[in-house]
Amino acid sequence: MAEWQKIKISQFLKEREGRYDPGDEAVLGFKRLNKIDFSGEIHLSDKGSKTDMIIVEPGDLVISGINVSKGALAVYRGEEPITATIHYSSYAFDERQIDIDYFKRFVRSQSFVQALKDQVKGGIKTEIKPKHFLPLEIHLPDIESQKEIVSFFKGIENEMDDLSGEITHQQSFLKQLRQRILQEAIEGKLTTNWRDKNPDLLSGDNHASKLLEKIKTEKERLIEKGKIKKDKPLAPITDAEKPFPLPNGWAWVRFSEICEIATNCVSPYDYPNHAHLAPDNIEKCTGRLLECKTVKDDNVISVNHLFYPGMLVYSKVRPRLRKVAKVDFEGLCSADMYPLVPKCNPDYLKIVMLSNFFDGEVYRFDNRVKMPKINQDQLGVIPIPLAPLADQQVIVERVDKLMAMIGELEKQVSERKEQSEMLMQSVLREAFAKG
Repeated sequence: MAEWQKIKISQFLKEREGRYDPGDEAVLGFKRLNKIDFSGEIHLSDKGSKTDMIIVEPGDLVISGINVSKGALAVYRGEEPITATIHYSSYAFDERQIDIDYFKRFVRSQSFVQALKDQVKGGIKTEIKPKHFLPLEIHLPDIESQKEIVSFFKGIENEMDDLSGEITHQQSFLKQLRQRILQEAIEGKLTTNWRDKNPDLLSGDNHASKLLEKIKTEKERLIEKGKIKKDKPLAPITDAEKPFPLPNGWAWVRFSEICEIATNCVSPYDYPNHAHLAPDNIEKCTGRLLECKTVKDDNVISVNHLFYPGMLVYSKVRPRLRKVAKVDFEGLCSADMYPLVPKCNPDYLKIVMLSNFFDGEVYRFDNRVKMPKINQDQLGVIPIPLAPLADQQVIVERVDKLMAMIGELEKQVSERKEQSEMLMQSVLREAFAKG
């Protein structure tokens, strides 16, 4: 390979100068560059902008000052000029000195990032402008060597694309497998063999209908004592609302028949060191609690709901994200959440609420607004497949075991993805190191 030369980027790129007010006649009637995606494709728009503009001529190299290091640069191949906001810059380039496919890969390399750190005073935090970009000195091979490097990269990238596609397929499969397990759990299919071996645990007083009777009796007692209000009458569950048959010993019930929405509002100033939960503290679709801060550290100033160990917390905002989790500590949750008191196994109810079946029920109440919510009445009428308590416990244990196995597989797939990205960075580093 030929000797590499140390040259300034300005030697092969010449900035297209000119800055225009959006209403300037010079830019009126031109389409606007909307974005350059990370694959290097230009997307245009007919919409105007309130930001000052530049003009991009056919054949110019256009660079996103915000996302250049992620690959957001492209040669504009149109026949008419276009405009772009001043967050972009446009350049004529010397094809005798620079291969643009080579340059696209170079700006994604650590060599480019290091050059910015070494040569730009104070570093670059958000946006790379021409004044930062053009004076950079880089090591550049001759044009033929650049083309050879590009050819090498295309072969590597094809292999990486195949690997990325396989990883995406595996991630999708594991996500589907999670839902398949949840669905089989709430249909009773996951514990069929266990029920065949333990018929006595599912009949008589152990039948789900008996559990429901006990719950109703306790509610009536609390109503008589004035501790809770009487529920609104619930319509019987019709056959049309039962999407699948249930095993013997199970029963269809309304959500509000087996779960109470707690209303224990408190002042956050009385609980400064309690944990504080908001929807963002629950991972979507998995029921996994994420790290949370205290009430004081989250700077909570409005009234919140106090919850206790053994309860569920459920996001009523954007409910189709399935943000529901069981808590084993005392804390406060935001007004965007319902603290729930299950009258059955809380882990079993969480399984039901994470399922595609429950999501389908929630979807019926999706009001298509920007920030959809589910209210208490809507949540309360959702039909729930209720298993006997013994069956609930076995379901929870088996789902936990299977989800742990899937979690380990997902971790391995994620590590493969990280390793492939690290490999590409390593190749980039070696390819663009000083020759």
